[in-house]
Amino acid sequence: MAKLRGTGIAAVNYPTGMNLGGDPSQALIHATTTGTFMISLASTDLGQGLKTVLAQIGAETLGLPFENVLINTGDTDTGPHCMGTFASRATHRVGNAIIMAAEEARKVMMEVAADELEVSPDDLETDGQGNILVKGSPDRSINIVDLALAAHFKYGKTISGRGIYMKPKSDVDPETGKMDPDSTEAHACSVADVEVDTETGEVTVLSLKSAYEGGRQVNPALVKGQIRGGSFMSVSHALYETTAPYYPAPDHSPGSFSEYVIPGPYEAPEIESVVLEYPSVNGPYGAKGVGEMTANSGIPAIINAVSNAIGVRLTEYPVTPEKVLHALEESPNATSH
Repeated sequence: MAKLRGTGIAAVNYPTGMNLGGDPSQALIHATTTGTFMISLASTDLGQGLKTVLAQIGAETLGLPFENVLINTGDTDTGPHCMGTFASRATHRVGNAIIMAAEEARKVMMEVAADELEVSPDDLETDGQGNILVKGSPDRSINIVDLALAAHFKYGKTISGRGIYMKPKSDVDPETGKMDPDSTEAHACSVADVEVDTETGEVTVLSLKSAYEGGRQVNPALVKGQIRGGSFMSVSHALYETTAPYYPAPDHSPGSFSEYVIPGPYEAPEIESVVLEYPSVNGPYGAKGVGEMTANSGIPAIINAVSNAIGVRLTEYPVTPEKVLHALEESPNATSH
């Protein structure tokens, strides 16, 4: 009996969005009397930081501080339409819709500022600090709070905008099968190092090192957190998680989370990653999508590493100790020491 080590590698390309009859998302934006811009959506933040990223996109387009933007994700009864938070599409689809809505609202904002400062809208610029300035004359300016008050109570104008992003459905060419099913594609590659105990079948992931290309990072800190979470999820999927341990037989299926096996902090491997930025031509400020992809390449990399360690190609996951021991017993090519 021995503890064997192996290395595995896997690479993926990951599509952003789906080909679901257009796959659209909408955004509405309006300014309050105090210069706060409310962005109304029906897009759900699943804990990945979507609200933060979308607020950043809105603030960048408006030319205002992040603090001046609020995201309101109500529900499908009260918010504008969204296909959903899936397929790593939310930043791309909703971000583009917000840019469209914010550009429309910014146009009105600059028109009101032009009336107040008695110049043309083309002569104005924002400073990112909440002020609209006359180009070349920074002493002539108006703060967004004063501007919003003037819009509401002096000019009777709503500073608002509407946006929708939709990639038209791409039908399949019946002759060639050609189609365009997504909007942009991200890429990832992972290398896993594992140790396999041939006596118990236990697998320990020693390290998981990955490179990700997810377009421009709107919020690098959130991308880093997403990568660490996704990397640990790949360990969980590769070695632990299943609702049907003897699929297709339903035997011993977990009936609750107390029976559903997942790894804990002790099982966390060394995680290293690098992020490459190749902006998408149609993403909001070059963003693609990095959500689900962070777990995708790690799973086959870990299983390939186990196969490399024991000399047997494993084709089912999760790779439980039981499956490792069966593979060692049944294959003449297995390495047991």
